[in-house]
Amino acid sequence: MNGFELLAALKGLGYLKQERDPYWWPNSGTFEVVVGAVLTQNTKWEKVEEALKNLKKQGLLSPEAIAQSDWKVLANLIKPTGFYNTKATRLIKLCQNMLKEYGSFEAFKAKPSRSWLLGQKGIGPESADSILNYACYKDFLVVDAYTARILRAFGYEFESYDELQEFLSDALIENLDKIYELYGKELPLSQIYARFHGKIVEFCKEECRGKNQVKNIIKLIRV
Repeated sequence: MNGFELLAALKGLGYLKQERDPYWWPNSGTFEVVVGAVLTQNTKWEKVEEALKNLKKQGLLSPEAIAQSDWKVLANLIKPTGFYNTKATRLIKLCQNMLKEYGSFEAFKAKPSRSWLLGQKGIGPESADSILNYACYKDFLVVDAYTARILRAFGYEFESYDELQEFLSDALIENLDKIYELYGKELPLSQIYARFHGKIVEFCKEECRGKNQVKNIIKLIRV
């Protein structure tokens, strides 16, 4: 089971089932993704959507607005996501640092830095790659606990995030022609990565539950 085989199997099962954005993440290519990547930590996406609606109503979905906001006000608006005091503080600092370093989200999006993101408080590899891929359309594959769970069902264990990421992305890159055939057209690598991760998330939310989840994964994903 490699990255291409997993993508092909999930596509054969009908994923993605929710065509909400060409890059799967809602409102991809916008600063909203940066906020969502922070808020989605340790919570359900439905709670993030609720918080994003609150921020949008108050005009707080730009780095300039968040950087100047009162953390208590911000924390109250993102309260549905949990850990709201910590997330509010980190969002404000992230936006302040982004404006100081780049001047604007648009400038950051044009030349983003993974190492810079990882240097920000509360931004780990998964959050950084989510921002790079979904907000900036760069060639970074997001992997997560769902990804590891599927591969573990087939006997694969990885020591680190980077090792898991490299294992999957290498196979995707090596089989780009076959991926184009699957989709019936050429897609940017960043979009292939985005949709691949989306397939994994949607599959696991539907099938990776209960005591028999390993059996379900192996039964459903046939290579």
